[in-house]
Amino acid sequence: MKILLYLMVSVHLLYASVYYSKVEPFKIKNISSDVSGKVLFCDEDLIGKKLSKKAFIKIDDVIDRAQLKDVVQKLQYAQESLEINKKILTNLQEILKKKRVNYKKTEALKIKSRIDKDREFYDLVTSENTLYATHKEINNLKSTIADLQLKKIELQKSIHDKKIIENGYVLYSIAVKEGEFVNKATPLAKVADTSKALLTIYVDAEILKGIDKRVVYIDDKKTNYRVSRVLDIADSVNISKYKVQIVIKPPKIFSQLVKVELKEE
Repeated sequence: MKILLYLMVSVHLLYASVYYSKVEPFKIKNISSDVSGKVLFCDEDLIGKKLSKKAFIKIDDVIDRAQLKDVVQKLQYAQESLEINKKILTNLQEILKKKRVNYKKTEALKIKSRIDKDREFYDLVTSENTLYATHKEINNLKSTIADLQLKKIELQKSIHDKKIIENGYVLYSIAVKEGEFVNKATPLAKVADTSKALLTIYVDAEILKGIDKRVVYIDDKKTNYRVSRVLDIADSVNISKYKVQIVIKPPKIFSQLVKVELKEE
């Protein structure tokens, strides 16, 4: 009788594995600040509610906006100066072309004195130097514009990052208060993706073989779910066990404990 009972238990374990798991949100995300500044506003009334495109935390961006306005204006001036210098360069190139022709003609004339020829030469060199200086000014303006464009992007990003928006997530907790000063990497809030749910179980190595073909039962009810993720590296806490996760539809209430079975059919 004992042998028969042992065989029945062995057959059951071979074809079904029973575990228990909490129904957790599909993803829980910790939000840290990417910027520094004073917290102007945080809406704690939204805790436990789904967030929208509206910011639920705002960090002071007054200085950033003033700097951005200044940078945009400087950028406009620099671009206008660049266009002017390009036109000047074109004129200088035309002038220099004619001066080179004139110098060659003057150099060939025997009736011209050495002083006159030298004067033409110095005038030609001066024009060439003016051309080179304008080239240099154009390059400097291009460099300035590139720096200003980068600064503009940085300020726009800083302003954007000072409005914390997590559309579609549920606000789990807020870690700051109005009036606090935050630095980069300061924890701000925790949000959860409740569009799906996640069951996590830990199985023995022998269960991994063909686990993707096993049928998932939840609280003794057959489902259409299959194993979604398998980490084939032994868990550091549950030694000699392997993490397996199943993505399911979101329940009305999370964090409830459910019975999970993986059955062969």
